[in-house]
Amino acid sequence: MSRRARVSPADVGLPDGGGRRRTPGLRREEVAVLAGVGASWYQWLEQGRDITVSPQVLDAVARVLRLDHPERRHLYVLAGLNPPLPEPAPTDDPEYLCDGLRRLIDAWLPSPAHIMDPYWNLVAYNESATLVLGFREQTRQNCLIDFFTDPVYRSRAGNWEANAVRVVAQYRAACSERPGDEGFEAVVAEVAEASEEFRQLWARGDVQPGGLLIKEVHHPVAGTLYLESAQLRVPARPDLTIVLHNPVPDTGTAEKVARLCTPEGRRATMYALADAATG
Repeated sequence: MSRRARVSPADVGLPDGGGRRRTPGLRREEVAVLAGVGASWYQWLEQGRDITVSPQVLDAVARVLRLDHPERRHLYVLAGLNPPLPEPAPTDDPEYLCDGLRRLIDAWLPSPAHIMDPYWNLVAYNESATLVLGFREQTRQNCLIDFFTDPVYRSRAGNWEANAVRVVAQYRAACSERPGDEGFEAVVAEVAEASEEFRQLWARGDVQPGGLLIKEVHHPVAGTLYLESAQLRVPARPDLTIVLHNPVPDTGTAEKVARLCTPEGRRATMYALADAATG
C-alpha cells in the first residue's frame, strides 16, 4: 500500500479524474488493470492472503509500482517465492566502488587477498597473493581451472586433495545460483576436459556454500604456511566475491608472511617464481 501511494495516475499515464482523490497515489483497481490481473486478486495480494502467485505477475505489479531491485526482491520474499538474483546497486560513480574494493584488498597486506567474478575469474589481487600464493598474470585467470591445472599451485598445496572436494562443492553451489548460465557451463567444460580428478568430483554432485577453508601452503622461501580463506560478498556488488586469507594463529604463519612482503622476501620469492615458471 505504501508503494502504491507513491505513484500518481499521471506517472503511469492515467487521468487524475479531476478534483481531489481520497486515495493517495494509485487505487487498487488501477494497479490491477495496469498489471493485467483481477481487482479482487490484487486486493488479496495486498492483504497477504494465501493465493497462487507467479513471478511473472509479481514482476508486472513491481513494474506498475515502480519498485527498484531491492524492493522487487522483497516483494518476492513476502509472496513466498525465491527472489531474483541481486543486482549491483546503482551508484553515481561505479568506478569509485571498484577502486574502493581494490584499496580494501591492498589494505589487507601483508596477508593475501583477491577478488573474483561469479565464475571465479580473477578480477584483482594484492601483492601478497603473488608472493604467498603464486598468483601471476601468465596463468592464473580462473580460480577453479587453475586449482586443478596450475602446476605451481598444485605443488605448493599441502592439503590439495581434501580441499578439492570442498572447492568443487562450493563451485556447484555458485552454479546453482544461476541455473543454465553459459558462463558456468564453459568453465566446467574446460576444467573437466583438463582434469580427470575434477570430472570424478563433479559427478558426485556435492554442494557446499562458500565458507572458511584452511589452506596448507608449501612455500619455496618461507616454508609451510597455514591460511584461513574466507569468501565475502559485497551487497553493492553481488557479482563480485572478496576472498581474504588470514594466517592461522599459533602456526608462525603471520611472521613468515610479513617477512615475504619485505624487499628481501620479495626478491627471493620472485626468483623462486621465475625458477618454477621455467622449470
